[in-house]
Amino acid sequence: MARYKLTLEYDGGPFVGWQRQDNGPSVQAALEAAVFRFCGERTTVQGAGRTDTGVHASGQVAHVDIEKTTDATTVAKALNAHMKPAPIAVLAAEAVGQDFHARFSATGRRYLYRILCRPSRPALLRGRVWWVPQTLDPAALQAGADRLIGHHDFSSFRASECQAASPEKTLDALRIESRDRGLDGLEIRVHAAARSFLHHQVRNMVGTLRLVGQGKWSPEQVTRALQAKERRAAGPTAPAEGLYLTEVTY
Repeated sequence: MARYKLTLEYDGGPFVGWQRQDNGPSVQAALEAAVFRFCGERTTVQGAGRTDTGVHASGQVAHVDIEKTTDATTVAKALNAHMKPAPIAVLAAEAVGQDFHARFSATGRRYLYRILCRPSRPALLRGRVWWVPQTLDPAALQAGADRLIGHHDFSSFRASECQAASPEKTLDALRIESRDRGLDGLEIRVHAAARSFLHHQVRNMVGTLRLVGQGKWSPEQVTRALQAKERRAAGPTAPAEGLYLTEVTY
């Protein structure tokens, strides 16, 4: 039995999320089906993060155990071939020890959230950004984001169905990047890094920061929302299509 670490990218639009479910196709199920078509083995593919419906990944990590005698290069090529036409790609595969676990061995995760500010709806980026018709102030967004960095009780930014044992997390970074795309609009990129995140934490933080970027909230209101420790004190949940899992570190 050999264990392989897989680095993946996928378009989350067609899927109900990473995790296998009865109500629609999932990334996990597509990978497991590809493994079966490759070597006839029923196995469970373990992912580093359980991305939600519509959330994308450019650096998701998973692991899978395969009994068939093979090598990492063949595993990557075979899974890519057998997953067609699903929008999932194995970017890299490598053999790892049995003590490696994609989720529990991880020491950090990075997410990117993309916002496109322009009057007209996106066509080419539809389903891959959050379209906001108004211009947002990048400096104000960063001022609000700075209030969330560090170790806090993030109950105000936690989904009601979150199963984490504690609402306390350490947010290592929350950085705002702005890109003027001319006629294509202003793209705001929110970069978030932590060891782990609560369910919907990034999307809830982004939804709150939009209020600051619009001038509806001051940065001080972000602090007050955080200190309230209740979900209704913070802003709305940003849509899933702007979120990407970009990196998992070990």
